[in-house]
Amino acid sequence: MPVRLMALDVGSRRTGVAVSDELGLYAHARPALKGGTRALLHALPPLVEADGIDEVIVGLPLTLAGEDSAQTAATRAFVERLRERLDVPVTTWDERLTTVEAARYVPSDRHRDGALDSAAAALLLQAVLDHRAGAGE
Repeated sequence: MPVRLMALDVGSRRTGVAVSDELGLYAHARPALKGGTRALLHALPPLVEADGIDEVIVGLPLTLAGEDSAQTAATRAFVERLRERLDVPVTTWDERLTTVEAARYVPSDRHRDGALDSAAAALLLQAVLDHRAGAGE
């Protein structure tokens, strides 16, 4: 039975959101959430419940060398707080270059309205879905 996933591309001002379809095959961008960590922790539980989400994937901003940075540490701290607020698993996934790739598809005049962030979340989620399908999960 497919699981419904949500992916987050967490930023300081906006967080991109994507949700998988009911079959767990395709990622679909949703409107980005505005605000910092506190607003996000408040907004996510009702969204997760309303969409019947089984797992939340949070993009982990590693450096190009695959190492942690200050942003990585902040994201890991956010993930721990999110795990306390949600009744579904919260996992992380390497998000390197998803925003760069998303910028190729999102017009530059849409980069600040959250479309770029949610497109990056959709790319992240599609990578997870494809990986899991290939791994037979």
